[in-house]
Amino acid sequence: MKVLIIGGGGREHAIAASVAKSKRVSEIYAAPGNAGIAEVAECVDIPVMDFDKQVAYAKEKGIDLVIVGPDDPLVAGCVDAFEAAGIKVFGPRKNAAIIEGSKAFSKDLMKKYNIPTAAYETFEDAEEALAYLETADFPIVLKADGLALGKGVLICNTLEEAKAGVQEIMLDKHFGDAGNKMVVEEFMTGREVSVLAFCDGTTIKTMTSAQDHKRAKDGDQGLNTGGMGTFSPSPFYTEEIDAFCQKEIYEKTMAAMKAEGRDFVGVLFAGLMITEKGTKVLEFNARFGDPEAQVVLPRMKNDILDVMEACIDGKLDEIDLEFEDNAAVCVVLASEGYPVSYEKGFEISGLDTFKDKEGYYVFHAGTKFADDRVVTNGGRVLGVTAKGKDLVTARANAYTATEWIDFDNKYMRRDIGKAIDER
Repeated sequence: MKVLIIGGGGREHAIAASVAKSKRVSEIYAAPGNAGIAEVAECVDIPVMDFDKQVAYAKEKGIDLVIVGPDDPLVAGCVDAFEAAGIKVFGPRKNAAIIEGSKAFSKDLMKKYNIPTAAYETFEDAEEALAYLETADFPIVLKADGLALGKGVLICNTLEEAKAGVQEIMLDKHFGDAGNKMVVEEFMTGREVSVLAFCDGTTIKTMTSAQDHKRAKDGDQGLNTGGMGTFSPSPFYTEEIDAFCQKEIYEKTMAAMKAEGRDFVGVLFAGLMITEKGTKVLEFNARFGDPEAQVVLPRMKNDILDVMEACIDGKLDEIDLEFEDNAAVCVVLASEGYPVSYEKGFEISGLDTFKDKEGYYVFHAGTKFADDRVVTNGGRVLGVTAKGKDLVTARANAYTATEWIDFDNKYMRRDIGKAIDER
């Protein structure tokens, strides 16, 4: 079986590593891929948004299955393009990926179908938003409606901060067209949990839970990033909470999307907040989380190709998802200055150390080849993941593994999973 993976980040490297374990796969290709993905796949320099070239390449190589990783191509209709060409593809169509592509759509869907989420208002006019904020309770959350690389969310503690946020999102267009519309949302407190689920349009089956760390600096300080590390499973996501979420969130969302004529096939990412008033949805994404995929997929026992094909064929109910009875922690090695400004092109050493280490992984997020060297090529450079018998052990293993790798400008949070030790 020939597989083409669309994307070139840590999520796609984790997907590629899982695909490579399948006995069914014969060849793996990636567009564009990265220096790490190149170890298991043939990489081709086709941008993630160039659907015509992707389809032509898939036809040329006789691809049997395409897996679309990132949010941008999913929201723009990448899956639709492959389906129109008669090529089997895993991921939601454009009309379903809108659950991530528009926060306003997502919030309206949850309100309509009584899916628990924070109270909110939506604005297309900055003056109306500012007038509303004069009467609002603080803290409050401002969200750019569209895709903003995980960074279009501002938590504002005062009216002055909120006014500056409206300026940044709607007027200065710091997040581009994503800020044409803005959601103003109730600020919720509690434990944040990420749950990924495979979906076939009717059936939804959840994977093991995870918890991401979005802020750039220790103690959840600094700017929002695409994710600085994660751990799995979350000790705060109990069986009781899972039972509630299965009935009131996951199944309701699948039914809601079907009722709207937007059958969701692919991976649904539910960002949850466990509050004193119950568990509520923070956000939905239409794909594997990054870096959540780097701790969830290494723990999955199933052949990922079997599961993905079952989703596409509407037979997910026949799959029994299984995960190892252990834990995993991922620490992101970033470039100093991320997510604002940083230098690239530094040589990375120590990558070979992982090749003979059972239970240790290094997933490439922002790397490339420079001659025969692997160099930094992004803000988030590598995701160092380690497994262990429990979360405390996995965390210790992961931080030990971060010391095996070195590059100029290397930066990481030192408290990923610290909540594990404090519970």
